[in-house]
Amino acid sequence: MVEHSGLDIMCLNKYSPGTSTDTEKKLFTRLKVSLTKRYPQKNAETLSAQYGANLLLIGVSVMLAIVQHGPVVREEHLLTFLTVLMLVQLAWMLCYMIRRERDRSPLPERDAHAGTSWIRGGLTMLALLSLIMDAFRIGYFVGYHSCVSAVLGVYPIIHALHTISQVHFLWFHIKDVIKKYETFERFGVIHAVFTNLLLWCNGVMSEAEHFLNNHRRRLTALGYANHTTVEVEPHCNCSTSVCSMFSTSLYYLYPFNIEYHIFVSAMLFVMWKNIGRTLDHHTNHKRPSTRSPGLLLGPVLGLLALASSITVLVVYLIHVEKSVQTREAAVSMFYCYGVVMLACMCGASGTGLLIYRVEDWPMDTGQNPSRSLDSDLLLGSSLGSWLMSWCSVVAVGASQSSPSYRWTCLAYSLLLVLEKCVQNLFIVESLYRRRRDPAGGEEGSGSVPEIFSVASSMVPPYDGIVNRAYETRDMRCAPLENEAHETRQVYSRKCSGVTLPVENSLNVTPGRKRQVLKNITIFLFMCNISLWLLPAFGCRPQYDNHLEQEMFGFSAWSTVLNVAIPLNLFYRMHSVASLFEVFRKV
Repeated sequence: MVEHSGLDIMCLNKYSPGTSTDTEKKLFTRLKVSLTKRYPQKNAETLSAQYGANLLLIGVSVMLAIVQHGPVVREEHLLTFLTVLMLVQLAWMLCYMIRRERDRSPLPERDAHAGTSWIRGGLTMLALLSLIMDAFRIGYFVGYHSCVSAVLGVYPIIHALHTISQVHFLWFHIKDVIKKYETFERFGVIHAVFTNLLLWCNGVMSEAEHFLNNHRRRLTALGYANHTTVEVEPHCNCSTSVCSMFSTSLYYLYPFNIEYHIFVSAMLFVMWKNIGRTLDHHTNHKRPSTRSPGLLLGPVLGLLALASSITVLVVYLIHVEKSVQTREAAVSMFYCYGVVMLACMCGASGTGLLIYRVEDWPMDTGQNPSRSLDSDLLLGSSLGSWLMSWCSVVAVGASQSSPSYRWTCLAYSLLLVLEKCVQNLFIVESLYRRRRDPAGGEEGSGSVPEIFSVASSMVPPYDGIVNRAYETRDMRCAPLENEAHETRQVYSRKCSGVTLPVENSLNVTPGRKRQVLKNITIFLFMCNISLWLLPAFGCRPQYDNHLEQEMFGFSAWSTVLNVAIPLNLFYRMHSVASLFEVFRKV
């Protein structure tokens, strides 16, 4: 009876409210610790991405309101918003650099693939041109300071300070792999990413509006239509004699400022992806520089393409402003030039892909945010010109008129789609191919295979002669007690610094095929620069051929071009950067 009662009491104690409360507390504490430990890694990336996306949408909403030129939302409001964003980014960069200077811990890990020195050098040149544009803006404000908002003077000053500070940050901190204050730094980096994206959008909108107003004025002068242009001019006279020069020069510098901001946002995005990342130290190394003998045909053809592009640009800009006949002749000239250029680029990219199919280069599947972003940006920026090309194909097929450039426009549009498809394949495959260096090893390989170390199983028997050529200058085997003992055991020990000479049996790409790949890459490099120059400086026959405008209407077709042309410009400049990286890798 007593034992039964004791058993009941034990059972009651087991399920008593006090014990249940303690269990719940332990469970809650464990859940809380689990959430707080995993929160920065799991949720900070999502939260910061949502913050940046909403920041971008706010800015785009203000820009769309400004397009209507209403009295409520004006350009001064947008510039104020952008100035505040730049000041916040400046504060974050200053805090980051001060904390890095005061941090006495070892230097942070650095991603060798993020922001190579030649990319940063190119961005520095673009930043200098952006600073010149800011100087022109300040000069324009000084001339009209009596009747314009003070924001027009404050904005270029803050933008210049932002540009200088950001270039310094790119040179000294863009490779950092952040492991401390990850949540805070994620928000800081993503704020910088979308601030530069908004500055890119503002430049694109201003440049597109300026070009569209010139196009409308040209159509009215040629008698095609009576379009009204909306340009907001200051309601006072300029106090200096160079205001018109400042305002005109701004639009020649916009393409460089636009490319600067979009490339900076891409580099900062790689830094954001690297936060908290664990690097693979076997693949995180700089690629050795190599000589490039045999470069003749590629540079010569590339310079020929660049010279012909400049000629086409000058002739087009001169003739498109004249009569209808000269205008059609200029458009026909551009499409003939484009067909030849794109056909050559398709052939060059196809030849490069064929070489990769013949050669047995291994694929590099390691994690690399920079390379993944390059591939995604190539595909994403191609969508704009593909949309533009297929609209042209539809317009040519359904057009009732038959101008002289109708079928060359069709060939140009189809070749543009094909050229980007083939070039994207060539660039992506080149970036993902693991190079075999002249020493017979594979670039980025995590460990040296056994075949590249001198071991007893792979050397001839000792015959009394020691070949000192197998010893390297930097890494030698540890000396033994006497020379005779060393000579008999040197081949039985594994020396990581000693490698065999390269034999023909190793699968190394022959020098002639390397030369062909390098010539193809430099030719495509120059061609993409040529195809960037033309639309960047006003050679845009899509506005002037009237085939698409008759089919889709002026407003719809202008909207397509305002989206597609900036993406196409970015694609060409990004292809230039990617092809230079391919050139260094081959």
